[in-house]
Amino acid sequence: MVSASGHDADMLYATHFYADDPFVWWEVRGKTHVALSPLEIDRAKPIAQAQVHGTGEFLQPQTKDNSAAAVVLGVAAKYKIKSFLVPEQFPAGLLEKLRGKRLKITVSDQPFFPERSRKSKEEVAALTAALRVAETGLRRGIDVLKASKPDKRGFLHWARLPLTSERLRAEMDAAVLHAGGSPANTIVAGGLQGCDPHERGHGPLRANEAIVLDIFPRHARNYYYGDLTRTVVRGRATEALRRQYATVQEGKRWVMKQMREGADGPALQKELIERFKTAGYPTEQRDGRWVGMFHGVGHGLGLDLHEAPRFATGKLFSGLSITVEPGLYFPGVGGVRIEDVVIVGKTGVRNLTKFEEELELR
Repeated sequence: MVSASGHDADMLYATHFYADDPFVWWEVRGKTHVALSPLEIDRAKPIAQAQVHGTGEFLQPQTKDNSAAAVVLGVAAKYKIKSFLVPEQFPAGLLEKLRGKRLKITVSDQPFFPERSRKSKEEVAALTAALRVAETGLRRGIDVLKASKPDKRGFLHWARLPLTSERLRAEMDAAVLHAGGSPANTIVAGGLQGCDPHERGHGPLRANEAIVLDIFPRHARNYYYGDLTRTVVRGRATEALRRQYATVQEGKRWVMKQMREGADGPALQKELIERFKTAGYPTEQRDGRWVGMFHGVGHGLGLDLHEAPRFATGKLFSGLSITVEPGLYFPGVGGVRIEDVVIVGKTGVRNLTKFEEELELR
């Protein structure tokens, strides 16, 4: 592998060493190695789960070429390697350079570390710690909303200034930083904006309308992700929104009761969407946009925010860490999404999320 472990979960999983610049990892004759620049080598020696080398070991004397290609070619020469197996995310340009030097490069059609999807006790503890950080950020958002006041037009104000998605997101992200996390792209989406599930949100927030708060920071020390969504209203929700919220809430609880080792993810997702339709919330296109539940029930969570498997790709299995986040989105009423993180077991799931579900904030 040639990548930055700060951006490639497989590299981080293999080495336990975080770096924002690419480096080289290889396994040969049952032993794993990394080649690092002088900037990183001393930091890596007590941390990396591999034999640590300097890139200079594999470069020609007095060479000016210290590229990844030159390092890999040096590794091949030193260990008398003629062929490599690389992951599908291997850089295409580097692959062509190495093939041009007559190395045989085979791109794997299987994950390098399939065991990543089945979490160990230590990984569950890391996920739980990351989720607590996410909950700290969400708690700050809820507290600010509760302290806000609407003006005569219904716009929220807090600390003598208009409360916008940007201000509330900043408060949530600051709380995450203080709790030991790294926030990114936190969602604070009110009203119609909440009907687009990945809309980050912008502009003034209003009383008495749905606000989707979706926060997914990375833990700054263990690098696992937390992921948590709640939908709230500062003030009073309409009867239509209350009913939609209760339907999503019931749907999440129903799904969790069905989840266990061997449960059929695609079948459960299909049945949930049908249950929503029966309740009066079909998934369809209206006036050129999707309404209903037009995203998956959930996704794997770990060193990646969205990692394999997704809920609707096959059978569930013990040790799987996965989000459960049904949602319903109807312009004119609002978007509603509620998300927890669970660990699948033989007879059910363990919910790692401890945050309450409260629609109306007063």
